[in-house]
Amino acid sequence: MQDFRNLQVWEKAHHLTLDVYRQTRGFPREELYGLTSQLRRACSSIPANLAEGCGRGSDTDFARFVQISLGSAREVDYHLLLARDLGYLADEHYTPLAEETARVLRMLFGLLKKLKASSI
Repeated sequence: MQDFRNLQVWEKAHHLTLDVYRQTRGFPREELYGLTSQLRRACSSIPANLAEGCGRGSDTDFARFVQISLGSAREVDYHLLLARDLGYLADEHYTPLAEETARVLRMLFGLLKKLKASSI
């Protein structure tokens, strides 16, 4: 069992979540229970699942939670695109969030690969 705070990918995902919360404050009020909520929940799911996975007893269990985080990161990627296309996120706010999401995805893939290799 390891402390999730020591994972670089957790730290990046946590900062991405904070940035998404800041940017979604300006979304239309009618999206509060729609896109705003979906985007925030998907984004916070990334570091939350990493934290939960760190509490598991094996790399195999942890890898399952990393895969869940990957799914959430893909969902964030789409919701950011949707928010941009709906005009809720200007390009100057969308681009850094999309780039950070891509970084988190690459880090998650790397972590998953490492976990799978160690369980062989």
